[in-house]
Amino acid sequence: MAQNGKIGVTTENIFPVIKQFLYSDHEIFLREIVANAVDATRKLQALASKGEFKGELGDISVRIELDEDAKVLKITDRGIGMTEEEVDKYINQIAFSSAGEFLEKYKDQIGGIIGHFGLGFYSAFMVSKKVTIDSLSWKDGAKAVKWSCDGNPEYEMTDSDKTDRGTTITLYLDDDSEEYAHKGKIEQLLEKYCKFMPVPIVFGKEQEWKDGKYVDTDKDKIINNIDPIWTKAPSELKDEDYLKFYRALYPMHEDPMFWIHLNVDYPFTLTGILYFPKIKERMAIEKNKIQLYCNQMFVTDHVDNIVPDFLTLLHGVIDSPDIPLNVSRSYLQSDANVKKISTYITKKVADRLEEIFNDNRSEWEKKWDNVKLFIEYGMLTEEKFCERGLKFALLKNTDGKYFSIDEYKKAIEGEQTDKDKKVVCLYATNVEAQYPFIEEAKNKGYDVLLMDCELDSHFVNLLEQKVENLRFARVDSDSIENLIPKEDRAKFEMKEDERYDLENMFKAVLPSGNDYFVNGDNLGAEAAPVLITQSEFMRRYREMSALGGGMNFYGEMPESYNITVNMDNPLIGKIMDAEKAEVKPQGELPAEAPSDATDEAKEEARKAREAVRTAHRSDVEDFARGNEILRQVVDLALLSNGMLKGKALSDFIARSRKVVSDAYLK
Repeated sequence: MAQNGKIGVTTENIFPVIKQFLYSDHEIFLREIVANAVDATRKLQALASKGEFKGELGDISVRIELDEDAKVLKITDRGIGMTEEEVDKYINQIAFSSAGEFLEKYKDQIGGIIGHFGLGFYSAFMVSKKVTIDSLSWKDGAKAVKWSCDGNPEYEMTDSDKTDRGTTITLYLDDDSEEYAHKGKIEQLLEKYCKFMPVPIVFGKEQEWKDGKYVDTDKDKIINNIDPIWTKAPSELKDEDYLKFYRALYPMHEDPMFWIHLNVDYPFTLTGILYFPKIKERMAIEKNKIQLYCNQMFVTDHVDNIVPDFLTLLHGVIDSPDIPLNVSRSYLQSDANVKKISTYITKKVADRLEEIFNDNRSEWEKKWDNVKLFIEYGMLTEEKFCERGLKFALLKNTDGKYFSIDEYKKAIEGEQTDKDKKVVCLYATNVEAQYPFIEEAKNKGYDVLLMDCELDSHFVNLLEQKVENLRFARVDSDSIENLIPKEDRAKFEMKEDERYDLENMFKAVLPSGNDYFVNGDNLGAEAAPVLITQSEFMRRYREMSALGGGMNFYGEMPESYNITVNMDNPLIGKIMDAEKAEVKPQGELPAEAPSDATDEAKEEARKAREAVRTAHRSDVEDFARGNEILRQVVDLALLSNGMLKGKALSDFIARSRKVVSDAYLK
């Protein structure tokens, strides 16, 4: 028997298309050929379970052999094999897929067939100058058939001398693909794509150390685990099983905090295990650590389309035959099932987190600092997860005590409700840097949260939207009286020329490069002479902008600070008295030009008024720079905010020494 012909394709250029466009990575060829061999084996098992195949299954492993010198790679299975007619149908007419047809017929007898497409076999031509098939069908009386093709639509089909059931695919590697003629490379690809396939994959022999070197033994080296733990029922597994599997997947990682075992068979089939890793450096997060499988065949570790973005922070495995793949099985296609699966996974994650919160609160609190970023990210990006997260998300105060959101609101509403009936959550981002403000708040009887996560500026915004009558204020964003106003305070009044002098006086000794808004207020004789704060609104939106919150214009603006001068403080009184004594009053400004004056006259009048202002401002600034008490109180305020640096800090230290010397040595 001999047959020659052309492969049934719609174009003479199918092989260049396969090489250049069908698969993004040429290494996929090994996955495809091994997957087909596994399919053939699984089909035979299904036939045996149905009673249609009555022979002995015997060894059902898939064997890979490599001749490095000849650059020949063989993949052999003992599955159902093919008849001449089947080779003609499924190889020569590449539009068909035997897997899909078989699955429809035997869907009740087999858990899943990997192949969905008839093009997988042809991936061999990406790396081969010639490919042969030797196959003997399981059917009684079948004759073995040999098929060969050298990478163009011409093929040859003849009788084969194969006597064992199954199929051998032989790849004669081309010169451009020499890298695949090395044992180490094949081992690497088998480990990546085939390590959990449901049929034993044999490549080479186990080795042992003998006479100072590793030598082969008689024992086959099976490179895969055919029963990974995600295929088992959770009731069969212990914690150590989950941890052992995690260590095998991620050998250089710390043990995970906890995990979720996924197992659903309606309305789609999905299994898997998702692990919550420990996050050491919050912004050094590793994504793309979830591996996607289709019937235990590795597909990709980019699962952005099947899980919400925040879940890509997790590690683990998802396996589903219902995930729609493109023809090369290299990435996901859009499909209604993808959305359903994504929704299901999100729900299962939320269920598990709420379960830990309800059943083991102390453990949840211990884990919170490690999962906080993940929870906040999920609540900010997924509405359904946010609804669930409001129940189990925690807030931690500066004393290290944890509260749910509802618990915290109830705990502080007695002391921290403002005049508008809003419960005000005070928070700090750095306990050491904001220590004076925290202590002042505590002395007032207030509690202070620690919000030191990178997403907290976004998260407090979210909570203000989701929780009724709740407001957040950073503890250093205003004076303690203004953070939680209990009643309307009378606005501190100053004459215009006094306010003008106060503003110029303090701006003269503040660091350049920032915007300052100087105001006087009555904060009490015991309060600090100068208070430097940042507007809650401006600071929060600058931080959100820095994280890509869609408000980049805030990030481009200069830093702005509110400078509150405590007019009740005796030192400020002394400074103001000295200024009045040393600086000549501005005097009456020249009159503005009448409205009907010429433009030239108006400009002259403006310049005359500006000249008086400039001369007076210069006098005020000279006074400020020469007044050591003023410079000292401003530097103390800067120092308490971490804003005193470089030469200014050095000058402050020298001035402080002088003040101490003057006070105690004279």
